[in-house]
Amino acid sequence: MSKKAICIISGGMDSALSAKIAQNEGYEIISLHFNYHQRTQQKELEAFRKISDYLNSKKKYEIDLDFFEQIGASALIDNSLDVPTDGIKEGVIPITYVPFRNGIFLSIATAIAEKEGAEAIYIGVVQEDSSGYPDCRDSYIQAMQKAINLGTKDETKLEIKMPLVHMKKEEIVKKALDLGVPLELTWSCYQSEDEACGVCDSCRLRLKGFEKAGYKDLIKYKEKV
Repeated sequence: MSKKAICIISGGMDSALSAKIAQNEGYEIISLHFNYHQRTQQKELEAFRKISDYLNSKKKYEIDLDFFEQIGASALIDNSLDVPTDGIKEGVIPITYVPFRNGIFLSIATAIAEKEGAEAIYIGVVQEDSSGYPDCRDSYIQAMQKAINLGTKDETKLEIKMPLVHMKKEEIVKKALDLGVPLELTWSCYQSEDEACGVCDSCRLRLKGFEKAGYKDLIKYKEKV
């Protein structure tokens, strides 16, 4: 019987690479995506479906989390807050941080993993070369793994794998392209669904990664910094 992994896939390039690594490590892929009223929800969902098809996922889960909109507190889900476009400030958690998002995502992924008999959960968190979200830290994910295994059936033994956590963006771009991940199908922009804005933190990180890796990003941008 083949081993299974729940792969949390946002539609961005980090989670696409993480899922491809899972596939290369011999796991049967169960793709998991969350709609939480983020600004680019439709575009991210479209990207998730294309990446899942590319990976030949055994099963897809698309989970709607309406309560995030009620909580708000993030420019990704509250349209009254502006998405920052002036670059990443070191040591400052930006307004695009969605409170405890990855903790919630991992909890739901755990429930699906128990149902499906999966052995691993893959998540594309990046700690250093990122916006500095606290729920992307290696130490946090390790603690979450311990909590998950304490709160599930004795026979459930889950490992949360985060193969990108200590990688630089240019390393992620290189690795993804080396493995044949179609990065042109992924979406990173926080605020636009037609053409990427090119100035939000996520676009800046993506563009920097491609530039440092020496490759051209094939998606369209409104502007580039």
